[in-house]
Amino acid sequence: MPSAHQLSGNAFLSPSLKNMQSDASLNPVSLWLDQGRSLWGGVADPNSCFQCHGAPQTLKSAATQHPKWSPRLNRLVNLEDQIIACSARTPRPFSGLENPEVLALSALLHSSSQGLPFQVSAPIHHAAQWQAELSAGAQLFTTRMGRMNLACTHCHDVNIGKQMRADVISPAHPTGFPIFKMSWQSMGSIDRRLRACFSGVQAEVPAAGSFELRRLELFLKSRSQGLPLDGPSLRR
Repeated sequence: MPSAHQLSGNAFLSPSLKNMQSDASLNPVSLWLDQGRSLWGGVADPNSCFQCHGAPQTLKSAATQHPKWSPRLNRLVNLEDQIIACSARTPRPFSGLENPEVLALSALLHSSSQGLPFQVSAPIHHAAQWQAELSAGAQLFTTRMGRMNLACTHCHDVNIGKQMRADVISPAHPTGFPIFKMSWQSMGSIDRRLRACFSGVQAEVPAAGSFELRRLELFLKSRSQGLPLDGPSLRR
């Protein structure tokens, strides 16, 4: 049996949410996956994802490898960033990380990666920059912040399995994203969930897509290396 530190967030769901997640007819994620397939398109759809990439399974490892270092932008980009960048080359560009169409495509690609482990790694020609971002994310994970004077580690290393309000604290392995969060009544990205954590400890919330959030995402996925993706998934 894996230790609590090695468990996915799905292991901490309530029985009712686990049942909903396992039943495609009840799981709202199914609607987002359907939308993602429609947006992806097929042979007969001009300017669709299919025209460049073929079937979604051709990119089945994409979700495991982000965030990546972008030499052009000189920063980390995650999967939602990449979807937005790709859409800019079409007649229907997307804007905003929480755009429903961006999240639907992200859900589809994460679904294609289910069962594969995270494989975030330093690029050959930009290893120093990538390592600096990873180190900054690790520091952020252990830095106290906000009026509650807590760091990520105080919840997600020290208090795993304990109750916090109506939630059970997980190790924060981001294997289940994007998530349909019941309290949001919507799909949401890891970017949105991290910002909610900043708000939860009453700290200044970084802007969507900020350097801090990408660095923290990189660290969380690095510490989850070897764990299989099991999203998109439900959360309370």
